[in-house]
Amino acid sequence: MAGEATKAIDKTLLWGGGRSPFSVSYGKMMMWFFLVSDALTFSGLLVAYGYARQAYTGAWPIGEEVFHALPGLHGNFPLIYVALMTFILIISSVTMVLAVEAGHRMDRKGVTKWLGLTIVGGFFFLGSQAWEWSHFIHGSAGYITTSDNEQYFLVEEVPHGMTATDVEGFALISNMGEENESTITGDKATSLFNDRINYVQGANMTINEYGPPQYANFFFFITGFHGFHVFTGVLLNIIIFLGVLKGTYERRGHYEMVEKTGLYWHFVDLVWVFVFTFFYLI
Repeated sequence: MAGEATKAIDKTLLWGGGRSPFSVSYGKMMMWFFLVSDALTFSGLLVAYGYARQAYTGAWPIGEEVFHALPGLHGNFPLIYVALMTFILIISSVTMVLAVEAGHRMDRKGVTKWLGLTIVGGFFFLGSQAWEWSHFIHGSAGYITTSDNEQYFLVEEVPHGMTATDVEGFALISNMGEENESTITGDKATSLFNDRINYVQGANMTINEYGPPQYANFFFFITGFHGFHVFTGVLLNIIIFLGVLKGTYERRGHYEMVEKTGLYWHFVDLVWVFVFTFFYLI
């Protein structure tokens, strides 16, 4: 009986390479392999960030105190703009799902509409991230370091080329974030500013006003690495979008390319959820 069962197996069908054992096309399987390897890369970066933060003995920057600006508005809006960026990116993942679903129905107009909206969402996120980087690099008021190695945070930024006496109501804050925090005004504040050793404002790869250098280094690398992924995803979506307009996939009889780029786009969205949590919420 065992011999008859063996003879009944069509070895050409099972091992001839014409059929995937997982009923998945070669392209989709390779995309999954790439996404798994990329997930390991992001995991390593986030674990390294978590270790650096845990090992640091000083005060680590708090996301809602660093990212509190809105384009064109003055005031304190903790994480509002970052939350908007995140919401738009998640919505773009929904539109990608709808584009894939339309492709399964061979609905060319539906794929065009939903994929186009996904591209718009991607551009909005990239533009928002560029603005967020610009604001992070420029910084807020910053802080000064005095000869006795004390730090005093400025309440209001002193524009380039001006002095503290030119700023009305100039004030400094000592021991920011601690119980004995105090505000210094008047001649004493002006004297401290004029006698400063260093004035740190904004962020770069060596020093930043928000905290230890590692914070800015990880921020630039991880969010930049993710931004590069989003940029790549937008380019891929544009290429597929042009193919949809030309009717390429209609002639092929399927929209699998939309589904493969959709896998990549969902991965990029999912990674941002972890990046958002690590940098802005925790």
